Amino acid sequence: MATLFLFLSFLLLSFHFSSSEPFIGVNYGQVADNLPPPSATAKLVQSTSIEKVRLYGVDPAIIKALANTGIGIVIGAANGDVPALASDPNSAAQWVNSNVLPFYPASKIILITVGNEVLMTNDPNLINQLLPAMQNVQNALNAASLGGKIKVSTVHSMAVLSQSDPPSSGLFSPSYQPALKGLLQFQKENGSPFAINPYPFFAYQSDSRPETLAFCLFQPNAGRVDSGNGIKYMNMFDAQVDAVHSALSAMGFKDVEIMVAETGWPYGGDSNEVGPSIENAKAYNGNLIAHLRSMVGTPLMPGKSVDTYLFALYDEDLKSGPGSERAFGLFRPDLSMTYDAGLSKSSQTPSTPQNPVTPVTPQPKPTASGWCVPKAGTSDAQLQASLDYACSQGIDCGPIQPGGACFEPNTVASHAAYAMNLYYQTAGKNPWNCDFSQTATLTSQNPSYNNCIYAGGST
Repeated sequence: MATLFLFLSFLLLSFHFSSSEPFIGVNYGQVADNLPPPSATAKLVQSTSIEKVRLYGVDPAIIKALANTGIGIVIGAANGDVPALASDPNSAAQWVNSNVLPFYPASKIILITVGNEVLMTNDPNLINQLLPAMQNVQNALNAASLGGKIKVSTVHSMAVLSQSDPPSSGLFSPSYQPALKGLLQFQKENGSPFAINPYPFFAYQSDSRPETLAFCLFQPNAGRVDSGNGIKYMNMFDAQVDAVHSALSAMGFKDVEIMVAETGWPYGGDSNEVGPSIENAKAYNGNLIAHLRSMVGTPLMPGKSVDTYLFALYDEDLKSGPGSERAFGLFRPDLSMTYDAGLSKSSQTPSTPQNPVTPVTPQPKPTASGWCVPKAGTSDAQLQASLDYACSQGIDCGPIQPGGACFEPNTVASHAAYAMNLYYQTAGKNPWNCDFSQTATLTSQNPSYNNCIYAGGST
């Protein structure tokens, strides 16, 4: 029975990793004059592990191109649409009739965002019209028998928080709380997500120390302890998302799900900008994707990956502002990758185990010997996910923090090897404790070096 259970568990795990990743989406901004045709974009998205595309408005050509692909689509009503949607239910019905019904269900529209960062406009009239606009759109969906199938939300900037550090102290700005209370009550009643735009990139720009960069890029770092609850955070993304969770909890809406509507890192920018580079963009997006795939979640919301929409599919060459605003694209207009963030389907599907059921000559029990180390050729992004997971399971990762016996060499591979092995040794020394999505293997060679002692070995 135990063997059957393990086999079924393995099958489920394999299915999870080789099938869908519903938590990975991408933003498709169109402030550009060089974008490829929608049909080419649809094929590009299908070649990746991206499961959802967010549009800032409604583009019939793109929505049609994504028909029958199974890819979820987020469409948006612009801030300029809010007054009409709020004042007239017929206007909302007409909006749904024009922008949803001609395409659904062939095109898998899953969410309508009404307005984008409306609270940041500080326009009291517009802010007061946001909830009625969302209610009227929801009522129009209900009338079309689409209530519950397509959700209604709005998107916020992280600036709606007056406090976010430490994460446990997260609080919405008092000036926005009256508006947010109504919005959140609506979202709780209708099961729609609270959409937020966390950007560790901007956090790094305001604090450009090397240790902050490592914290923002999911790279080995000393971590930051939340003085409110003692939790150690190992990356800025988790800290920002948990600050939003704390703010929701403080207002009595801890059960409203969080959706990351935008996050990303620019690969280029102006000479006076701190942080943009191909290396940093690849590290942030690649490690974020690996972190989401690990399903570790955040310290306050463990065991589940928050829906995350990467910014962005392509550069938007007509955008104003600093150079970085035009350098967030994961892909170029010719459909080639700007850099490899691990989005291609081949990079996320584990290889089939070799001869998983072939009988073997009885060997000494594998639970009693060996060390768990990364397989050769495993990417840093995959190793970072394994490192995140192992250190989140209660093992002591102190030796791989700065000043620790195993901190040098300061590489993802070295730190992951130590953490993966310690997890394996403390979790029961079972073969499946040294799996890590098939990126690890057992070895009889002791990996200890200098004063860095790896737990385990023969017993």
